[in-house]
Amino acid sequence: MNLFKLKSSSAARTLGMILMGMAAIVMFSGFWSGKTLDQQRSERLQSSNETLQLLYKHAPEAKEMIANSYGYATFSNVGVNLVLLSAEGGIGMAHENKTGKNTYMNMASGGVGFGLGVKDFRAVFLFENKAVFDRFVNEGWEANAQADAAAKLADKGDAINLAITVEPGIRLYKLTQNGLALQATIQGTKYWKDGELNK
Repeated sequence: MNLFKLKSSSAARTLGMILMGMAAIVMFSGFWSGKTLDQQRSERLQSSNETLQLLYKHAPEAKEMIANSYGYATFSNVGVNLVLLSAEGGIGMAHENKTGKNTYMNMASGGVGFGLGVKDFRAVFLFENKAVFDRFVNEGWEANAQADAAAKLADKGDAINLAITVEPGIRLYKLTQNGLALQATIQGTKYWKDGELNK
């Protein structure tokens, strides 16, 4: 039996639990605040509108792209870096253009890296058709290494190129308050439907 492998496995489990705990604290802050489900839904809608306005400010051409897509999803997430650990927890909403239906969603990710502080990121996903939209919303989605690599290789020309393809039929804008994030690292981030808010 390899003792090193056992220690590594145990350390990985411990690290994973710490990161998920950090993400949960950020993600469920609305739940602990005592806000009603309707208040939380209203806040998600407001956050989505603010994210879209921020996107249109830095990439005006994106407005037409979103209007022509099957649907879109916006996420507001707070990244927390604490020495060697980092975690992101966030809230979001997916919108189907044809029906006008909104689906409330969550996101979380964790990793290892240096730093101390909090980073505010916004993400806007565009969906080409019903199949990819429904799969993202109903089954959830996790960004893999290929999606991350695609982001880093994206052209830095106009708004169309800044919406990086993370999977066939799904494009992504990632923003900060200062503008578009040209290197949108998303590997290891999970997105899923909020069980409470969609009742």
